[in-house]
Amino acid sequence: MEFSESVKLARTETGLEYFEVNSPLCQAKIFLQGAQLTEFIPTGKADLMWVSADEDYQEGTSFRGGIPICWPWFGTHENPDWPAHGVARKVVWRAEKVIETAQEVRISLSLPMVQVDKTYWPHESRLEVEFILNDSVEVRLTNTNLGSEPFSLTQALHTYLPTSDIKVTQVDGLQGAQYIEFGEGPFKQDSIVEFARETDMVYTQATPVQTIRTPDGIIEVSRENSASCVLWNPWIEKSKRLSNFQDEEYLGMLCLEAANVLEDIATVEPGQSHTLTTKVRWL
Repeated sequence: MEFSESVKLARTETGLEYFEVNSPLCQAKIFLQGAQLTEFIPTGKADLMWVSADEDYQEGTSFRGGIPICWPWFGTHENPDWPAHGVARKVVWRAEKVIETAQEVRISLSLPMVQVDKTYWPHESRLEVEFILNDSVEVRLTNTNLGSEPFSLTQALHTYLPTSDIKVTQVDGLQGAQYIEFGEGPFKQDSIVEFARETDMVYTQATPVQTIRTPDGIIEVSRENSASCVLWNPWIEKSKRLSNFQDEEYLGMLCLEAANVLEDIATVEPGQSHTLTTKVRWL
């Protein structure tokens, strides 16, 4: 495939390949394993992605940070022996296309379905992701049904975002949505969200734009083809049990994830496509 002037393939010390973007618009890193964005720095601004200082980028393991792709299910499957958050995060995707203009850099990857165990996903389909990079990052995850029967799935773009102090961070724009937390609910979100404990809220009926007020500035997160999202911070005790996560790192991160979950499950008819999109930027 052809690369652009600002994009090259690089490799970690552990041997994993990633796209390295150094353009007048931004810097970014997108790994072929998991098609996972781990860095996005708009020119003149701070990194919009959070990654744990303990992340060591090993083959066959998902990375703690950036935007992992949860597919074709989100969370724990009803079969407890199946991997959490599906299979897309840990396999190597195929690089498809790099296009650079004065306005943006576009990088596309696809998941070779030969890498997906048919026990987990027996459907004839295509899965592609496109990253559109400029002063914002837009991620577009597209499922195409190549078979003769409809299929349904849950999925999420598990976005890790930075803050210098979670205790004074607020999330605005979820008012009026319904949420389930720790298996209880649904409850109505009546106010701006603040953080003082472990937070694991799965929202439905959510408006398409939220803003995150941090001491470092305001982050806007928007979604398309998604009326559900997930808000997560592990807080003190869970942080101690997480892999590739330092005990105090909960203070500097949160996740706000575009999703298709619960009643917002995605169903794709034969010959049709569904694109889950999230866009993140500093305001």
